[in-house]
Amino acid sequence: MMHEIIMAGFGGQGVMSMGQMLTYAAMNHGKQTSWLPSYGPEMRGGTANCTVVVSDSVIGSPVVDNPTSCVVMNRPSLDKFEPLLNDGGLLIFNSSLIDRKPGRDDIRSIAVPANDIANELGNSRVANMVALGAFVQATQVVPLDVVKEALKKVLPPHRHNLIPLNEEALDRGAALVK
Repeated sequence: MMHEIIMAGFGGQGVMSMGQMLTYAAMNHGKQTSWLPSYGPEMRGGTANCTVVVSDSVIGSPVVDNPTSCVVMNRPSLDKFEPLLNDGGLLIFNSSLIDRKPGRDDIRSIAVPANDIANELGNSRVANMVALGAFVQATQVVPLDVVKEALKKVLPPHRHNLIPLNEEALDRGAALVK
């Protein structure tokens, strides 16, 4: 099975960290994986997206034109990537910041109030982990505990005090899908 995922949002929403986290988790779980970042012209506040491919077999290219899944954190990303999603694909969207429902009925879409949940947890910066938790639960691409283990690799040592908060955010996102 091959998962081709585009994760997108504004710079500063943790889109790249979300992709790196999934990539490390997939590697640690014995999968083949690639991570390809893409930034808009202005980093923080501009558009940012990354492509993650996770497969049981060798990956021919990290470039994805029609993803099997998208995780979108803002309206411009929904507008840009929803049309590219494969028929039958999965769309996780941040309903805290996106003011419209996806327009397609040939995909599975899951509304995740990522910013609202992050704020309930006391830190708006974990909205990306809420969305990632929902994605991992919905796809079963890797076990959630393997993603939690990857936190130690992706977060710099001076941020390891935030691991429990990030784990809770992942759990909250996963709980929305269960």
